[in-house]
Amino acid sequence: MELSVLNGLPPKAARQELLRCCGSIRWSERMEAGRPYADKAALLAAAERVWWALEAVDWLEAFSHHPRIGQKKVEAAWAKQEQDGVKSASQQVLQTLAERNHAYERRFGHIFLVCATGKSADQMLALLDARMGNDSDAELRVAAGEQAKITAIRLTKLLEAA
Repeated sequence: MELSVLNGLPPKAARQELLRCCGSIRWSERMEAGRPYADKAALLAAAERVWWALEAVDWLEAFSHHPRIGQKKVEAAWAKQEQDGVKSASQQVLQTLAERNHAYERRFGHIFLVCATGKSADQMLALLDARMGNDSDAELRVAAGEQAKITAIRLTKLLEAA
């Protein structure tokens, strides 16, 4: 959709479109309230600014809208595209990802989140393993940074969608 269309949508419809990009209700409400955006750069800058002004509970809400990396059945089209790198992974790598995803969730209390676009399953597994050494606060900020990247990609896709 064109940015002018997003800017002109009724508030509820705009919030729904924005929610698809991030998963945080508070983020989508604040982004909708910030309209109109002059251009894509202004939209992306606002998305980043609003994201980092949110609280951890909002970040966790956004994280909860993602499938696990390597999950066999992924419904959302964007998530399927983003996790394209796992398609060619061996069954062993997928099994290891599943096991380590669960260990990560037990340790940190939320899903392992990584901007998967352009990454192989092996790369995502290596990142997961490396991040297991983080403390909870540091890992929450790392995951939030990954969500910010994902949101920017999805906003760009939203504006490119016909």
